Amino acid sequence: MMSVNKLLARRYKVMGEYAPLFYDQPIHIVKGQGVWLYDIDGTKYLDMYNNVPTVGHCNPYAVKRITEQVQTLNVHTRYLHETIVEYSERLLATFDQSLDMLVMTCTGSESNDIAIRMAREHTGKMGIICTDDAYHGNTTVVDEIATQFHQGQVKGCNVKSIPTPDSYRPLDGLTGTALGSAYADKVKQAIDEFNAEGIGFAAMLICPILANEAIPVIPEKFIELAAQHVRDAGGLVIFDEVQSGFGRTGSMWGYQQTGVVPDIVTLGKPMGNGHPVAGVVTSTKLMDEFRSRSEYFNTFGGNPVSSAAALAVLDVIQKDNLIENARKIGAYLKDGLEQLKEKYQLIGDVRQRGLFIVVELVLDLESKEPAPEAAHAIVESMKSQGILLSKTGIARNALKMRPPIVFNQENADQVLSALNQALNELN
Repeated sequence: MMSVNKLLARRYKVMGEYAPLFYDQPIHIVKGQGVWLYDIDGTKYLDMYNNVPTVGHCNPYAVKRITEQVQTLNVHTRYLHETIVEYSERLLATFDQSLDMLVMTCTGSESNDIAIRMAREHTGKMGIICTDDAYHGNTTVVDEIATQFHQGQVKGCNVKSIPTPDSYRPLDGLTGTALGSAYADKVKQAIDEFNAEGIGFAAMLICPILANEAIPVIPEKFIELAAQHVRDAGGLVIFDEVQSGFGRTGSMWGYQQTGVVPDIVTLGKPMGNGHPVAGVVTSTKLMDEFRSRSEYFNTFGGNPVSSAAALAVLDVIQKDNLIENARKIGAYLKDGLEQLKEKYQLIGDVRQRGLFIVVELVLDLESKEPAPEAAHAIVESMKSQGILLSKTGIARNALKMRPPIVFNQENADQVLSALNQALNELN
């Protein structure tokens, strides 16, 4: 059995020392089952981070469907195959009726890339609006929008960012609809700047729950007003549902909690429970417009094995009532975290959308100064107690929890107990 340090040295030699790894001492994971991960020594970890295996690591039904299909056939989608058609029908039935067309891809990055291409084809313009703490993938096009990794800055002249809409640290100290309107005005300002610069405006691309932005409480009416500005300017609203989709929020789709139906939805990681499958959902009009101008195809996107994996995920979500589970257990976990907030002044804010939870840590409740060192210490303490989570937020001062949505109340109690111990250690 190879030691972690020896494997790490081998990794550095072939992947470089800057390839990202979690934790001060990386973990050598060799097995997953449900909400659990196991390392090379047999140590068991409760997975509070991985939203990719949305219906649980190595879900038996998903594994069975994938195995059966890979033993039968795997070809690209320029042949007819019933599974991809059945999946498309099943998936689209969960969306608003205006979103009635699907193209399947391999990754969320690719999905966002295609969505931007669609918007630019439709409008004939180039400008894209995002937030100042955004991440939507790693193709050349979407990397221009990765403000999260570029100190809040966009790359190039075709992207503009707005301040992340946030009720905890509000713009100009505003509240309520006035705050939402102020942030929406930033969208209008960016649109006007694009037009004045001769670039023109194509789309606004955001996650409907602002997942990478640490799921702030989005100010009242912001999304509705921002969408109105976008559409008044002839642009498209693109919602990245890679993290908010497939029941994560306690709704099938995050957009269902916003009051706005987007023009394009992008899908990714959880779609195949770890199998690389993703997609773009939009209207017949936009899809036909795009395909008539771009002979887009994807060798692996929507192949029979990918479609079987994706169908299995839909089956399990529906059969096991996992959307309701995300809603119920997420609320239970938030209640427990609010109790810890009353006990520890380090907790400045607790935010929750289904089984996506963020705990923001601050040095002072009044000034709200971020506490990134405390967040790092707690993540490491939780790991030592057998629980894996991560950090988020511009200052990396917020604990990020988004377990597989098969997570249950017993799991939640274990997390609350361990977090109480980790917070107590810092007192």
